[in-house]
Amino acid sequence: MFSFFKKKPKPEVAPAPEAPATELPQAEPATAAPVVVPTIAPAVAPAVAPPIAPSEAPPVEIIATPIAVATAETEIVSAPVAAEQKRSWLSRLKTGLSKTSSNLSTLFVGAKIDDDLYEELESALLVSDAGVDATHFLLNALKKKVKEEKLTEAAQVKAALRTLLIDLLTPLQKPLVLGEHQPLVMMIAGVNGAGKTTTIGKLAKHLQAHKQSVLLAAGDTFRAAAREQLTIWGERNNVSVISQESGDPAAVAFDAVHSAQARGTNVVMVDTAGRLPTQLHLMDELKKIKRVIGKGMTTAPHEILLVIDGNTGQNALAQVKAFDDALGLTGLVITKLDGTAKGGVLAAIATTRAIPVYFIGVGEQIEDLQPFNAADFVDALLS
Repeated sequence: MFSFFKKKPKPEVAPAPEAPATELPQAEPATAAPVVVPTIAPAVAPAVAPPIAPSEAPPVEIIATPIAVATAETEIVSAPVAAEQKRSWLSRLKTGLSKTSSNLSTLFVGAKIDDDLYEELESALLVSDAGVDATHFLLNALKKKVKEEKLTEAAQVKAALRTLLIDLLTPLQKPLVLGEHQPLVMMIAGVNGAGKTTTIGKLAKHLQAHKQSVLLAAGDTFRAAAREQLTIWGERNNVSVISQESGDPAAVAFDAVHSAQARGTNVVMVDTAGRLPTQLHLMDELKKIKRVIGKGMTTAPHEILLVIDGNTGQNALAQVKAFDDALGLTGLVITKLDGTAKGGVLAAIATTRAIPVYFIGVGEQIEDLQPFNAADFVDALLS
């Protein structure tokens, strides 16, 4: 795994012994010194802890890990990555984006720098789901760069396009911040079939690799198998899942936040029911979940992530706008870039909402979900 986070290292402290699954300790008052949270809770879903007052403890400083975690200090530490692992990841990404890359890369083979090239490039960008605004921005910037730098070779123009794309997408490349809140409460949203519940399971594994204890909340009470699916992921990762047979999703989220406070758990991830932006009553339900989470912990939810199927094209941009207007998104996860995805929609997002893309996925395996890197993504598009 070669993700990265921002972190401020501190001396390691031995974790406290785990309490039995049936007895949840009450949260103790915060002290001035930072503490290390207990280890991961058992996989069996625990009884809901009684409500307690939200913790007023300062941000917990997480122990140093090979991948960086963010605190008030903004130093970024890169993870050591096996060359073979990265080559495998980039190979799968290039394969997933091959439809777009074949259209773009062939334009510059023996091409003349003229209006015909720009017209073909415009068509290729539009077909890749880059959208009208991003396409016009890139074309105008490319023409200006060719003129100012007096570029005459097709390879030079392709390199110029690469630079412009990286500059456009780099603002989306931001690390997920850990350690600023205790617990960190993440609300996960998305339309049906985007891979939301599977993404939660993969994220739980990533967080555990960064010494984070995780609690899952089965807030998708609409889909029959959603609770069971999340429970299976909880068992795989050895984390607890808070759920109810047919309960109110907001109540499930509220219980999960209080349970995490009582346990000293680092991260709570709240699954929500898949819905279309046009289903206004379900969008209102999402707003209710957000409000109720805020009652359980005044600063929560700290992260509101939207999971997007990379194959949905320009519809993904409509989803981003609708969910951002309703909830105020803090990050995106793009999944299923291993199929017929065109990838250009990230350029469209960058020119409209510019919401960080924390992770992209190219397959079903846990290691197939990796942090978004603008340069790697552009190279896959233009390879």
